[in-house]
Amino acid sequence: MNIFRFAGDMTHLASVLVLLLKIHTIKSCAGVSLKTQELYAIVFATRYLDLFTTFISIYNTTLKLIFLGSSFSIVWYIRHHKTVRRSYDKQHDTFRHLFLVIPCLLLALVINDKFTFKEVMWTFSIYLEAVAILPQLVLLQRTRNIDNLTGQYVFLLGAYRAFYILNWIYRYFTEPYYIHSWITWISGLVQTLLYADFFYYYFQSWKNNSKLELPA
Repeated sequence: MNIFRFAGDMTHLASVLVLLLKIHTIKSCAGVSLKTQELYAIVFATRYLDLFTTFISIYNTTLKLIFLGSSFSIVWYIRHHKTVRRSYDKQHDTFRHLFLVIPCLLLALVINDKFTFKEVMWTFSIYLEAVAILPQLVLLQRTRNIDNLTGQYVFLLGAYRAFYILNWIYRYFTEPYYIHSWITWISGLVQTLLYADFFYYYFQSWKNNSKLELPA
């Protein structure tokens, strides 16, 4: 554990808490992409298959349970909660996320570190997480109406991955026997680059003390 890994975990956790705060307190999911939330639920379900077979630490297990539980809870809220579901912008959240799932699965079957079921599923989750934010970004570009909590949620998600890249770099230079899959490095870099445009406009709105808007 180092400061970058801890910061990544905490920003990831904070992003989930911000989204749950919006949904549970305000009873609104306006500006939130159900497609992205469903992709994250798939990501965590396929990544944490070792949850009940391999114990690393209480910290590790707790975070896995939080991310699994929260992702499926958010999907349930948007789909089934009698109040929250009314604010879901189905008209603009039309990104066909199946076009992300299938290519990522096929790529995981072809390019992986070890051809076993758990390893392929883990690799699939890495590929899918790299692009899971796309439906959310497309929704924000279409609506251009981004409230503070939604903006903070997306920013924290991007910051989480950026901190993880710093964590990998730090470990590469400080741990002599550190080995990390190039699959994770490339996927993490792609995921961070997808946020570049959003980060630019986020910091512009913060600097100018203005409402966050993305270009159409």
